[in-house]
Amino acid sequence: MILRRLRRPIILIIVSFAIATIGLTLVPGVDDQGNVWHMSIFQAFYVISYTATTIGFGEVPFPYSQAQRLWMTFSIYFTVLPWFYAVGKIINLLQDVSLRQTVSAERLARNVRRLQEPFFILCSYGQSASLLAHILDEKGIRVVVIEQNQERLNELELTDSRNAMLSLCADAKIPENLIRAGIYNPYCSGVVTLTDNDEVNLAVAVSVKLMKPSLRVLARAERKDIAANMASFGTDHIINPYTLFGEQLAMRVHALGTYILHQWLTGVPGDTLPPPENPPRGNWLVCGYGRFGKSVVENLEREQLTTTIIEAMPDLTECENCVVGSGTEASTLLEAGIEDACGVVAGTDNDINNLSIVMTAKELNPNLFLIVRKNNRNNGALFKKFGANITMQPTDIIAHECLAHMLTPLLAEFLTLVRNQNNQWANALISQLVDVVGETVPETFAVTINATNASAVSEYIESGMLVKLQNLMQDPANREKNLKLVPLLLVRDDVSYLVPDRDMVVLDGDCILFCGTYDAKTALPASINNTKSFNYIMNGLEVPDSIVWRWIKRMTS
Repeated sequence: MILRRLRRPIILIIVSFAIATIGLTLVPGVDDQGNVWHMSIFQAFYVISYTATTIGFGEVPFPYSQAQRLWMTFSIYFTVLPWFYAVGKIINLLQDVSLRQTVSAERLARNVRRLQEPFFILCSYGQSASLLAHILDEKGIRVVVIEQNQERLNELELTDSRNAMLSLCADAKIPENLIRAGIYNPYCSGVVTLTDNDEVNLAVAVSVKLMKPSLRVLARAERKDIAANMASFGTDHIINPYTLFGEQLAMRVHALGTYILHQWLTGVPGDTLPPPENPPRGNWLVCGYGRFGKSVVENLEREQLTTTIIEAMPDLTECENCVVGSGTEASTLLEAGIEDACGVVAGTDNDINNLSIVMTAKELNPNLFLIVRKNNRNNGALFKKFGANITMQPTDIIAHECLAHMLTPLLAEFLTLVRNQNNQWANALISQLVDVVGETVPETFAVTINATNASAVSEYIESGMLVKLQNLMQDPANREKNLKLVPLLLVRDDVSYLVPDRDMVVLDGDCILFCGTYDAKTALPASINNTKSFNYIMNGLEVPDSIVWRWIKRMTS
């Protein structure tokens, strides 16, 4: 690209330098003895070089003759103009957007090749992806971002992060950009595409699955046909924020503890989650019957709650037996039975209308439970000022769902199993977690018992000794104390044990999901991989570290 853009100015410089140099060698001069002399090619090129670049040096090696000075005058104007033209072209080239993008892309590819730790590729930096990137960074996981909007990347550069986030301003649909971002890097853990354009997400998901089928792909899709197309190419997890919100709303109604567990275990470590609202039972008014409204109605009715639908365009949404209107007018809400309703869902695709709906509804019935959908992230201040009971934010829903599948597959499996438990079971587990790790969001991580990830434990098991789950949780500094850990799931031979008993015997090949404090997470590898520490945990004996001390111990025992 550089050579193509600078072809003309380079040719002009070469031609002008050649003419000026050859001409200067042909023009006679006078040496210090008064003899006629001619410059060599090298001498002439040297003089033209410092003359054309406007440096100026003097008449060397001898004072010039009038003929030489005349030729030098001509050469000054003949060579300086092409040189200035070339400099202008170079400055223009350095400001060229395509060149800067190309240089940035190659720089990113070089930096990605140097990564020697797990990382995820985010194919956008919208509101959902930015929250996801922040949480991953807090958990110590590297992120590579591909975003076509430079303004969003400017926001990324201003964020305070623990690790440098690599970014590229490019179109993620182009396979070459995905390759530059590192899909072939062995440390790449997966690709996440969360743009608000289903076609873009489909293109990214298909490209990744065709180029590297084994790589995990998480994609957002709101349309059923797009989701089906993604599934046909093997997309690992397809996220529909409206369907998820409907399921979570139903979860809040019948199993609030299960909902709290889901939000808690996929939150930012160290954060404190606000107490969730518990939606009441009764008749609900749902304003808007698009994809969001249909999901809400379906899940509310599954919980044996009655609904009344308000829809401005029933023909387009295939809505039958609904009150026609937008819901912003008091007359429409009164016709739908607002006075006897227990809650209102403002779920249209217009933020101002949604705020108008809940404000009008609150004036007519102050005791209503209000749920409002926020479409534009820039309107966050308005929704925060109003303070509805629940504000549906696709950002949080998508980010939490992605984290459940990105951090460890065991966490996603655990949350799936939790949904089948009753609310009493979930509340008991929450109480146990609070007693151990406190009320802040804990760390969640998985441990596999084998020679690579738990060498000390694996040695004990191979020697025929019994190792219990409780032993893994003992403090390597003081075996009388336990690390602040709670085992959530143990998977053995494709059989899952939910919240396993601490007296359960651990076998080689077991995968265990823990949650706990950051200190406990960092201390656990030191005990399960260090023979001395684990021997102390099992027997209470201090084993000498070095060969010399072991020999002395044998001689003195």
